[in-house]
Amino acid sequence: MAETLIAESDTHPMTALVELTTAIELVGPSAAIARVKDLVRRAAGGESAVLITGEAGVAVESIAANLHARSRQAAGAYVMVDCDADEPARVDQRLFGSAAADSPADLESVSADSHVAAARGGTLFLHNVSELPAAVQARLARIARDGEVRIDGVPVATAWRLIASAPPTIDADVRAHRFRGDLFRRLSAVRIDLPSLHDRPEDVSAIAIRLLDDLRAARGLGPATFTQAALSLVSSLTWPGNVAELRDALARMLDANGDDVIQIEQVLPALQLHRAAAPFVPAPSLREARLRFEREYIAAVLQHHGWRMADAAQTLGIQRPNLYRKARQLGIPLTRVSE
Repeated sequence: MAETLIAESDTHPMTALVELTTAIELVGPSAAIARVKDLVRRAAGGESAVLITGEAGVAVESIAANLHARSRQAAGAYVMVDCDADEPARVDQRLFGSAAADSPADLESVSADSHVAAARGGTLFLHNVSELPAAVQARLARIARDGEVRIDGVPVATAWRLIASAPPTIDADVRAHRFRGDLFRRLSAVRIDLPSLHDRPEDVSAIAIRLLDDLRAARGLGPATFTQAALSLVSSLTWPGNVAELRDALARMLDANGDDVIQIEQVLPALQLHRAAAPFVPAPSLREARLRFEREYIAAVLQHHGWRMADAAQTLGIQRPNLYRKARQLGIPLTRVSE
């Protein structure tokens, strides 16, 4: 069942509607993500604030939207604020509106056009909460403590659920007093630490298949598949940029080729697009061009696996003796090979 996400936009903070399906971070069979699924399932039915931590590129937004959709506040608004997207003064204005906090007594004052007022009875998701300026942290801490705001001078209960996301370094920020300890404690009543893709390699193939379908659907295309060799290569990579990096690479593959089957020849160029482009030098013949690609591709797979022939052969879908023979034929030095 689709969920509706209401997020801020440049025209009006509540006008962008985005349809979401099951959280992408919950896809996969690993034990690590099974634990996260259990945490999300238990947290969804409660009313406590939730802190979601994850490295850059981890899809924390999908977990927050999933929690809202399964919560008692699902009928209310889901307001997402990216705390790192604007200058401090603009973040303050988005959250609290035009109501100034000239004294401690004004900390709970907000205007009717603020995100805080819009989230009443629903969910307020603070993305990248560790980037909030100190003054904004102080106002949120007071509102979270009292569960009440004054909208244009009238006291009303927030009746919301707070969800926040932050990098794993937020604990160090609290210890160093860069982030308020009282606000941290209120936001982390329930904590969900999302594992990185390199900690759940068995999930990568399922996530890649799901992302490919989502990307094609967004372009008005039907489902697609990977060849086994292509999916094996995608699954063998560590993806330091997590789901965001994987999604970008798949988008580049689709840009290069709209076929409904992703071939292994499409994977490597998509991974290399972030590097400086090398000058194009035509090969003497099509046969030499194929050999050049094969040589570069096999060398890249070997390097990725630390020149471990058994692992590289598994990714390539060939037997190890055949890999030794192929490497020698292509002139790939094997002096760095280890087993």
